[in-house]
Amino acid sequence: MATATGLFFLTTSAFSVTSKRPSVSLLVNKVHSFRLRAANIEGSEIEGKEEVGISEKKKIFVAGATGNTGKRIVEQLLAKGFAVKAGVLDVDKAKSTLPGQNPDLQIVKADVTEGSARLADAIGNDSDAVICATGFRRSLDFLAPWKVDNFGTVNLVDACQKLGINRFILISSILVNGAAMGQLFNPVYIILNVMGLVLVAKLQAERYIRKSGINYTIIRPGGLKNDPPQGNIVMQPEDTLFRGSISRDQVAEVAVEALLHPESHYKVVEIVASTDAPKRSFEELFGSIEQQ
Repeated sequence: MATATGLFFLTTSAFSVTSKRPSVSLLVNKVHSFRLRAANIEGSEIEGKEEVGISEKKKIFVAGATGNTGKRIVEQLLAKGFAVKAGVLDVDKAKSTLPGQNPDLQIVKADVTEGSARLADAIGNDSDAVICATGFRRSLDFLAPWKVDNFGTVNLVDACQKLGINRFILISSILVNGAAMGQLFNPVYIILNVMGLVLVAKLQAERYIRKSGINYTIIRPGGLKNDPPQGNIVMQPEDTLFRGSISRDQVAEVAVEALLHPESHYKVVEIVASTDAPKRSFEELFGSIEQQ
């Protein structure tokens, strides 16, 4: 699976009955057990299972998990207490790239270009959400951006729908809709689209996601930097930003936090980093963007 790309410039106890008539203490235990079950119904499914001694974590499938952005997403998901199923092209490479000996990490072979049926098998029935951090690899194949960034993403969405997974997060890019923004002659827009119309391919995938009915968060980062974060995250609505850059660590953070905050649902957000921007919570950042 190809790795993520972006504009380079720029998450009862049991008891037995020993007599026909229950004792007072037994009745108390029953009432307590009923209250525990009621509380579990109102709380999360995970909390309910922990009451009976079963610990289960939400499992997130990450497509493009060995990419520069994907591996950061995997690391941050694990740090936040999620289980991760990492979808990769090269399993051996992934074992040396991703955090080793972690019981919450599962590595599976998955190629987004091979169709939704195979992807559904790789994602499995145990995944709760999918994060797509794929991107084409530069090659002489000018159709690669369409195979990966468009059709590959579509295959992932279709696989989710086959499995009943209703949470999908996509790492896209600013300027994907540059023509509509009046940025048709922006040098970066031109350069990237010369490389197989990559931004157009990403935009088509975005449109498919938005029409699919799946609960999405589309994240459009500025120029991706491997350096540690410098400055705070600036989040704007779609088709707003056409310059700026951001650390891949922050992009990964936004993707993981999108899993934790309902304010991120059904939204397209554009992000860069700025040393002049104030520090804002993710509730505030996501909450400042209107649903589409």
